[in-house]
Amino acid sequence: MPTDLSYLSHKLSIGGKDNMNVYISGVGGQGTGMLSEILVRAIDYSGKNFRAVDTHGLAQRGGTVVSQIRFGEKVFTPLIRSGEAHICIALELHEALRSMEKYIRDGGILVYYDTVWEPLGVRLGADKKIREQDVLEFCKEHKVKAVKAFDINLADVKMQNIVILAKIAERKLIEDVTPELIEKAMGDLMEGKMLESNLKVFKENLK
Repeated sequence: MPTDLSYLSHKLSIGGKDNMNVYISGVGGQGTGMLSEILVRAIDYSGKNFRAVDTHGLAQRGGTVVSQIRFGEKVFTPLIRSGEAHICIALELHEALRSMEKYIRDGGILVYYDTVWEPLGVRLGADKKIREQDVLEFCKEHKVKAVKAFDINLADVKMQNIVILAKIAERKLIEDVTPELIEKAMGDLMEGKMLESNLKVFKENLK
């Protein structure tokens, strides 16, 4: 069931007319929803007009979890049409390829965590297991810029989403969404040791 996050939306000028579409996908248990909510709040703090929606699907069974975020002066719906995502963010390789095949525009940007959390279809033998090379070949064919996130020292795989956020901030992939705004958004959603450990991972992955 889709979860409408448009209650967070504001009609504020961002100083430009171009809309941006961000498609986020992962597997249930990876923290896709948390990544999306942190990013949405950081975008909100940056003063952008936006719409966002989450679709959880079979998250508790390892199914796909998706978030769609659109921002710009003339954004009225959160849903992204096929082939119109400027940025795809994927928390594992199968979702990286799947999301690009349907949503990314030629010349777009893929931000992916280099890991495999086999989706339900792979575990059932219905779908092929994806390699990083498959993802990179698609990127090359469609002139997509691939931005890899990986932390070899990460103690908790549940914080891979935070490494992704650090990579987005480091590369300045979303205008005006600074590390400080992402940290502020994290502070809205976490507290205590959870916040401390996630902030530590975030800062360690900023180059």
